[in-house]
Amino acid sequence: MADFNPHKRGFIAEINVTPFVDVMLVLLIIFMVTAPLMTQGLEVDLPQTKTVRTLPKDKDHMVLTIRADGTIYLDEYKVPQGELGGHLQRLVKAENKFLYIRADKAVAYGVVVGVMGEVKSAGIDRLGVVAEPEDTRPARPGEK
Repeated sequence: MADFNPHKRGFIAEINVTPFVDVMLVLLIIFMVTAPLMTQGLEVDLPQTKTVRTLPKDKDHMVLTIRADGTIYLDEYKVPQGELGGHLQRLVKAENKFLYIRADKAVAYGVVVGVMGEVKSAGIDRLGVVAEPEDTRPARPGEK
């Protein structure tokens, strides 16, 4: 009979991957839940008009947003005014994407025209403007 000594057991050569898999599954679930929340977009009070179509869901377009405070975003990324032309040429013109402009209705007309000038000088011809559908319900007293 072999002499069994519990103090002379040696190292275990197997790795237990179950805790690793559990942690990775939890991280995957957290990522799947939070990823859609990060791409909800920027808060902009759009002007209203009678005929509006929704933005396409494909990836062949980018959205240039001008917020009420004058900050400019290309999709969700803030872009300084002086660097806008370079970003437009690299991300929109070179990729042959369609560009939509979303401007808050409080933004001055001159700012929007200046941004549109930057778009044209970047060589982008495919340009659309985003608006909201007009509210058809009658205004209540005290509302605009």
